[in-house]
Amino acid sequence: MPVNVLFAAREEKWEDYEQPLRHALAKAGLEADLRSQFPPDEVDYIVYAPNSWLQDFTPYTRAKAVLNLWAGVENVVGNASLRIPLARMVDEGLSQGMVEWVTGHVLRLHLGIDSHINGQDGHWRPTAPPLAKNRPVTILGLGTLGTACGQALAALGFPVTGWSRSKKSVDGMTCLYGPEGLQQALSGAEIVVLLLPHTPHTENVLNAETLAMLPKGAMVLNPGRGALVDDAALLAALDRGHIAQATLDTFRTEPLPPENPYWAHPKVTVTPHIASATRCDTAAEVIAENIRRGEAGLDFLHLVDRSAGY
Repeated sequence: MPVNVLFAAREEKWEDYEQPLRHALAKAGLEADLRSQFPPDEVDYIVYAPNSWLQDFTPYTRAKAVLNLWAGVENVVGNASLRIPLARMVDEGLSQGMVEWVTGHVLRLHLGIDSHINGQDGHWRPTAPPLAKNRPVTILGLGTLGTACGQALAALGFPVTGWSRSKKSVDGMTCLYGPEGLQQALSGAEIVVLLLPHTPHTENVLNAETLAMLPKGAMVLNPGRGALVDDAALLAALDRGHIAQATLDTFRTEPLPPENPYWAHPKVTVTPHIASATRCDTAAEVIAENIRRGEAGLDFLHLVDRSAGY
């Protein structure tokens, strides 16, 4: 008897995901009936995007798990009708995409590439940047993505400090944790990268107080979550010159409204939430593996801790 898999995401995503999912399910040795519509009481697994039409999980009485297509779960983890296991998306495509975005933009800021692109005014300014070993970088968040990005930057020669709310250890990085560790991590950072999940504990982690902990001239990258940053505090720090540059990929409201001051600010670079997009082929393999595990009676991968929010 086939396992019934519901694809619950926006309609336009079905065309992108249908064939990769069918291929991954077959490759995993699963006899599966994959559809974008099912009677709720016949569904075994839900492949899910939090912005989909499905918001009430109560009718899905047979379902064994909800398998999120996104790394972020803040828009679903608090859903009171969701009482079955929830797995977030952790896959090599997400990790590699984030590593490429973070290393690319860290190098861009480190080398001062913007000034060369925008400063073609006929004046010769032979000022070389410091070597990577003299440009300390701090990563806030030591999950899968933060760890991968920190190790990639360390491999390029940057001294990397990682901070998390609880104690962790990562090869090649100095790891700090807790409130005192946060102050230490920020005070020594010329570039800070935000890769924390969005929870009540991490909202506005970069605010007027913590921005002031950074040395004058520090630069900020936020490919994590828009709510990690107090926008008014960041704009004020940019305007007074305490923060030299901010490169932002995630925002509280997306798409970012045209009237938002970030668009026109001379010290801000906006990218349209592309740092770590889900790739259909690699995501489909993660989904299929979790369904295989569920059918084999094994533990699901990447389960969300509801109490922690991620």
